[in-house]
Amino acid sequence: MRLSDTVRLIVLSAIWGASFLFMRIIAPVLGTLPTAFFRVVFGAIGLLLILALMRTKWDFKGKIGAAMALGVINSGIPFAMYSFAAKILPAGYSAIFNATTPLMGVIVGTLFFSEKLSLAKFVGVLLGLIGVVVLTKAGPVELTTEVMMGAGACLIATACYGVASFMTRRWISEKGGLDSKLLAFASQLGAAVFIMPLFIASTSSAIGQPLTNWGGTGLWLAMAGLGLVCTAFAYILYFRLIADIGPMKSLTVTFLIPPFGVLWGAIFLGEQITWGHIAGGTLIGLAVWVVLKPAVQTKKSVVA
Repeated sequence: MRLSDTVRLIVLSAIWGASFLFMRIIAPVLGTLPTAFFRVVFGAIGLLLILALMRTKWDFKGKIGAAMALGVINSGIPFAMYSFAAKILPAGYSAIFNATTPLMGVIVGTLFFSEKLSLAKFVGVLLGLIGVVVLTKAGPVELTTEVMMGAGACLIATACYGVASFMTRRWISEKGGLDSKLLAFASQLGAAVFIMPLFIASTSSAIGQPLTNWGGTGLWLAMAGLGLVCTAFAYILYFRLIADIGPMKSLTVTFLIPPFGVLWGAIFLGEQITWGHIAGGTLIGLAVWVVLKPAVQTKKSVVA
């Protein structure tokens, strides 16, 4: 892997790690659904600008409906879940839970998509679950029902990512593919359409809790960072990495996001770093490595 690819991988990890910092700043003020809604709206606007600047041909090949539906699974629900968790959990916690995405992919694939569960994957999932328990019980946050709900929300988000990976293959890849930039834009658009009525209902005085506190300049700068940088720009950077170094090497970002999420939370929010972070994060990281490592290929003997 070239030095430039390594640098881009680290930059992407730092950006996605920062998304948990931004949500931790925004969600306690605006609430769950407003945070998720404005994130996907800013993300869609940012991607629209990128598409215009790059003069991308608008050819969805009849897949815009599938791409928008995929956005509900891959962005709408997960962003709402992480926004909910951000009201409860430190940014570092959510970032570490995010690393369980490949593990949830194994569980989802085994249960619903007839994927074979190898011994390595089983061991990886088991280690990951132990890591989650260690993080929630040994971390700096007291284990309460609310904390368990926040952890559960993060795991729902990663389960959605697992489902999305299979649905992307079924709805998009196996039907001729689609320009990754158009797929990213349509997914954010679909997520925005999905969350909009929920957002309106949640802020309606007749139904939900009116949004009385819109925050200040700092909050909306964080929102711009979350939507434009951590969503729009990060998607383009990630897809470019996949094209240059392949999907497996690009998944290295899974290992690098948690340290950045914990670091940004400690620097900017004063979150405490404890052995619970280190032990739980290490177990989850080891689990991800076990699941993602390539299978050892055995050489077959050839009889002349």
